[in-house]
Amino acid sequence: MEQTRRAIVLLSGGLDSATCLAIARDMGFECYALSVAYGQRHAAELTASKRVADALGAREHRLARVNLGQFGGSALTDPAIPVPEEGGGSGIPVTYVPARNTVMLSIALAWAEVLDAHDIFVGVNAVDYSGYPDCRPEFIRAFENMANLATKAGVEGTRLHIHAPLIELSKAEIIQLGTRLGVDYGITVTCYQADEQGRACGRCEACRLRRAGFQAAGIEDPTPYQGREG
Repeated sequence: MEQTRRAIVLLSGGLDSATCLAIARDMGFECYALSVAYGQRHAAELTASKRVADALGAREHRLARVNLGQFGGSALTDPAIPVPEEGGGSGIPVTYVPARNTVMLSIALAWAEVLDAHDIFVGVNAVDYSGYPDCRPEFIRAFENMANLATKAGVEGTRLHIHAPLIELSKAEIIQLGTRLGVDYGITVTCYQADEQGRACGRCEACRLRRAGFQAAGIEDPTPYQGREG
């Protein structure tokens, strides 16, 4: 009898992570969704993560807490730093949260060891994204190498895999793929400054990338916006 393949899926409640969960499910994994409350200002995404986990049939959904907001340094965790609403700019934006993906993948790795899961899925993207250093393919490869050095499973010869299936896809391609896999993007929250009801501002970079993705995909944007769209 074939053993059930378990996977940890990092689930923010946004468009990309919802698609990632749908992909893992389609690949035949029994999915354990992990959301992280890291001190983000846009906490509506955590509410959305529960909706997405339920809708896409996660075996279990857990919320871990680690307060990166205590260190500040990002517009997503420090209310004193405004979320940019203008396009352009150079360098790594102020919406980058220092070490966020490293911390979240480490928590996922701990749960994976307990569950005897050998696969972790993360919805990072290096095409239509904000230039974050922890969304690059070389980061994912480096973390996978570290995971196999730092864990009991890795040392005993069971290789752990970090999957980033969206990393080379455009936002439009991600939306088209997720739509085929039955993702309801209307229940996801991507906005950096969504209100308590999860309605998007329509102006931040996350909103602009999301909207442009639906337009390029030729799919109607189901995002609820605050007031008039945009």
